[in-house]
Amino acid sequence: MNKIYQEYRENGAAENAMPGQVNERTDSERKNAEEKTDREREQREAIRDTGELTLHGRIHLLTVIGEIEGHDCLPNNSKTTKYEHVLPKLAAIEDSPDIDGLLILLNTVGGDVEAGLAIAEMIASLSKPTVSLVLGGSHSIGVPIAVSTDYSFIVRTGTMVIHPVRMSGTVIGAPQTYDYFKQMQDRILGFVSEHSRADRERLEELMLDTGILTKDLGTILVGKEAVREGLINEVGGIGQAFQKLYELMGR
Repeated sequence: MNKIYQEYRENGAAENAMPGQVNERTDSERKNAEEKTDREREQREAIRDTGELTLHGRIHLLTVIGEIEGHDCLPNNSKTTKYEHVLPKLAAIEDSPDIDGLLILLNTVGGDVEAGLAIAEMIASLSKPTVSLVLGGSHSIGVPIAVSTDYSFIVRTGTMVIHPVRMSGTVIGAPQTYDYFKQMQDRILGFVSEHSRADRERLEELMLDTGILTKDLGTILVGKEAVREGLINEVGGIGQAFQKLYELMGR
């Protein structure tokens, strides 16, 4: 009976409403539906083009996937994160009054050292709360990006690879080449140790380890091992990452 009475009242209200009121409500509903459709289309395009999305809780989602592309363009069939896209986006996040926090999802094999460090320094200098979550892996220059946030998580099966700086192409066998490589490694070690609980000397030991990676130097850290070494704050997933970010945002 209550349902029938409610329908009677709603139908009666519609019949007694002035034509202008009905049209006004219809136009308003149509406008809201169009705006919702536009927002959804913009979100789909943002995910497709850049892997980014601004969520309802005033949180911006940024993904760092594949290989971090530097000054040279990688093949079209490679998954890449382009630093010339990421840096302006980070500046826009800092300047936007509509964004209160940044969540970064990482699944990267590393890439260009200069580009990766530039992204990491930019994230570390943001005034808004930031949280990172390592999913499949955050290898090589992905390590500084993972530790550049205010708080970091890694899933149980996530991996982090620490290894010396490598360079493709012709390498000149001269003292200057060694000094250049050493300087680049010192920059990476300095940044990681400053933005995590990891000890710099221990990081260098892991970087030069000869017993884990076949025919190469370096160390693979899985889940809890990355936390134990002080690189990552905590083992957790997307739920914990959101909870921590809302906490840092004061909600």
